Amino acid sequence: MISTDDIRGAYAIIAPHIRRTPIIEVGGADFGVLGAQLVLKLESLQHAGSFKARGAFTSLLTRKLPGAGVVAASGGNHGAAVAFAAMKLKVPAKIFVPRIASPAKIRQIREYGAELVITGERYADALTASEAWVAESGAMPIHAFDQRETMLGQGTVGLEFEQQAAGLTTLLVAVGGGGLIAGIAAWYGARIKLIAVEPTLAPTLTRALEAGRPVDAEAGGIAAESLGARRVGEWVFPIIQRHIDRTVLVSDDAILEAQRSLWTQLRMVAEPGGAAALAALTSGGYKPAPGERVGVLICGGNTTVVDFKPKEASPVSA
Repeated sequence: MISTDDIRGAYAIIAPHIRRTPIIEVGGADFGVLGAQLVLKLESLQHAGSFKARGAFTSLLTRKLPGAGVVAASGGNHGAAVAFAAMKLKVPAKIFVPRIASPAKIRQIREYGAELVITGERYADALTASEAWVAESGAMPIHAFDQRETMLGQGTVGLEFEQQAAGLTTLLVAVGGGGLIAGIAAWYGARIKLIAVEPTLAPTLTRALEAGRPVDAEAGGIAAESLGARRVGEWVFPIIQRHIDRTVLVSDDAILEAQRSLWTQLRMVAEPGGAAALAALTSGGYKPAPGERVGVLICGGNTTVVDFKPKEASPVSA
C-alpha cells in the first residue's frame, strides 16, 4: 500500500513544515536496562506536541481541499496537529474530541483557531460525530490513523530515525490505532525488529493479532486519550501484521514510572502515551540482549502534569 519511495516523497513535501526532531543516546543503565544502548527520538518536541503533525501536513498538502475545509476526530493529539496544520495553511478546521481529552490538548486546539466539539466518552464517539459532520458539510475527513496520507506522514518518523541513528537493531513504538507503527513498519520493513507497545487496558493490536483481524478491544487506562482507539485500523493492520516482531503490554503503573524516569534522568516531560514505549523497557516487559542498540520513540508531550500522580481510570468495554 505504501513504499519507501512514497514515504520519501511525502517527506520532501512536508519537511519545510515540520521539525526534524532530535535524538538522544543514553546508557541503558540510566533506565534500569543493563547492557543495552538506548536511542530516544523526541517526537514530543514536534509541532503541536506529537508525531501527528507529520500525517496532518501530508493530508493537507497532498489532497484537494474543499471549501468547507477539513474535519478530524481525535483523542487530542491528532486534533491538535490538524488544527495546527490548518492554521499554518489557512484552512478551516473542525475537530471532534471525547470528554477524556486532556485540558492541555483542548486548549491547544482552541489556540490554533479550529472549531472544537467535545462529545462522547471515547475516541469512537468523536469519530461517529465527525462522520455525521462530513456527510452534512462536505468537509474533508483526515483520519487519525487509518488513511494512506496519515501513514505516509507517520512513516517519515522512521526515515528520520534511520538517518539519525544508523545501526538500530530494535525499535519500540507505542500503538493506539496503528497509523504510526504501520508507517514506520513500511519504512523499515524487515531491516529492524519492531516491537509494538500497548497499555494493558487498551490492547487494541494485541487483540487484533490474536483474532487475525481488527476487532473491538478495551479502551481504558491513563493513556486512553492518545492510545485508546477501540480497534486497530483496517488499512494499517496488514502492514503491522507483516512486519512487527510482537506486542508488549504495559500497566498504568509502568507508564507512570516511565514518565518519572524521563523526568528524573533527562528532565523531559512526556504524556502517558508518549512514555508507553519506554515503559516496556523500564518495566522489564521487553528485555534487550547484551549490546542491543534499541530505539525508543517518545511520541507525545502534550500534558500539563509534572508530578505524575495517577488519575482515576477504569477500562471501558468496546
